[in-house]
Amino acid sequence: MPQLNAIVVTDNVAAPHTFSPVEINGGVALLVESTGVPVADRRLTLKTDRTQNGRRKVTVKMQIPVVQDVTVNGISRPTVVRTAYAESTLSFDETSSTAERDQMFWMFLNAMGNEDLTKKLVVNLQALF
Repeated sequence: MPQLNAIVVTDNVAAPHTFSPVEINGGVALLVESTGVPVADRRLTLKTDRTQNGRRKVTVKMQIPVVQDVTVNGISRPTVVRTAYAESTLSFDETSSTAERDQMFWMFLNAMGNEDLTKKLVVNLQALF
């Protein structure tokens, strides 16, 4: 069983983002990239559980808020103006092998990084035809 530790992920310009553990609550592990202002923190959650029919399920979610200082009556405060969300759920049969799960993980990861299709859908918001 892996221990919850800080992880570093890179973005599109290879800038490192360190997500540090905050808590595990109800089986959901929360990691944040702290900005010093909690409303602006980037969040990563990880959860493993079982479906009603006994399948193993892994869910990974990320939230990236965009925060701006808003001044009202001369008081400035950070305010979330929009948030980007990503969610991935992988589900495996009880009889699946480590090799099958490893293959699915890497195939899915590479599909998300495919610049010819997936990136155009996500980054450029292009429709399929």
